[in-house]
Amino acid sequence: MPTIALIVATIAVTLVVVFVIANLTSGEKKIEHKIERLYASDDPQFTRSMGLLLGPPVIGGNRFEVLVNGDEIFPSMLQGIRSAQRTITFETFIYWSGAIGEEIAHALSDKARAGIAVHVLLDWVGSSKMDKRYLQMLREAGAEIVLYHKPHWTGLGRLNDRTHRKLLVIDGHIGFTGGVGIAEEWTGHAQDEKHWRDTHFRVEGPVVGQMQAVFMDNWVKSTGNVLHGPQYFPAIDPVGNGLAHMFSSSPSGGSDDMELMYLMAITAATCSIDLSSAYFVPDKLTINAIVEAAKRGVKVRIITPGKRIDTHTVREASRACWGDLLAAGVEIYEYQPTMFHCKVIIVDEYLVSVGSTNFDSRSFKLNDEANLNIYDRDFARRQTAIFDSDLKHAKRITFDAWRSRPLVEKLLERAIALLDPQL
Repeated sequence: MPTIALIVATIAVTLVVVFVIANLTSGEKKIEHKIERLYASDDPQFTRSMGLLLGPPVIGGNRFEVLVNGDEIFPSMLQGIRSAQRTITFETFIYWSGAIGEEIAHALSDKARAGIAVHVLLDWVGSSKMDKRYLQMLREAGAEIVLYHKPHWTGLGRLNDRTHRKLLVIDGHIGFTGGVGIAEEWTGHAQDEKHWRDTHFRVEGPVVGQMQAVFMDNWVKSTGNVLHGPQYFPAIDPVGNGLAHMFSSSPSGGSDDMELMYLMAITAATCSIDLSSAYFVPDKLTINAIVEAAKRGVKVRIITPGKRIDTHTVREASRACWGDLLAAGVEIYEYQPTMFHCKVIIVDEYLVSVGSTNFDSRSFKLNDEANLNIYDRDFARRQTAIFDSDLKHAKRITFDAWRSRPLVEKLLERAIALLDPQL
């Protein structure tokens, strides 16, 4: 007969195993086979398939403004907040203490006190460095604050599911998304290693309604409260000619949508792929798609952080998987001056995808993510010019240099690469 102690120990071990499995997997079937190339990016079927497979349809009538680094990003976001007349919805991963965090908290509080409906959804992990005074200030002003997946015994299987989305919507008419978090690191103009390089986008037009819907996805999951009506989803007239759609992914539904988007875009590419990626740790399926693109003549350029990076394990895991890419002629560059936090892909100077998604398994499988896809050649060419500017501050890594790196470095990279699903 087993002893009570043994039974208790067995139950405890079982619970730990279940807990770990629940937090390290999405529970959904993964994309396992390569996507066949049936059309190019300039074929109408490309945008049709992207819209239908990823969810929201591609819609016209939009206008976009690119904001480069904090000196352009934060003033525009603050101006948007201060212009609000009815509602503000805000979801973000990183919100830390500091001057910019305090300024945004004051701006949101001022609007809440003025009777504007302010709804803020912060990831519990990402906002752990936030001064709790900000939360108190916002709540006292009348803003509604929710901490996403704050630990609770009823949600132990969701602790590894973080919202990484970065969304700010003003009156249902103006939207912001991109790579920026709320912290001092994003202020300035990437002038030194303490001020990061990043890009954000200001959006107007019907696609803002889709951005609002993405915010509502996690708001409803977190609160059970549905925010709707014209103050959140107003009728929006066309303001430009840009085509776009906003889509999302999460472990609880469509966890593979982000990887699917990248795979479809890479597979449809004919001339060029320019990828700016803060955390570039592709899986074998994505590596093979990029290699096949390079072999059919697509010029592939990738910028990722150099030694100035906030998570060195990610850089080591990234470098471990560059061999096949470099051998196929893919150009890989490491940004030198500071942390490179951009998350943008440009395909054939036509598609621009920007948002919260990193090029790694955590974004593809575990996080709640959101991306804006823009289909506009003039706009894409402007993003290519920004990419070319970033290249001037980046160091190209050749296949020979990668292959001749020290043995200790190779062993470390391979060991860290085993953590790929969590990076």
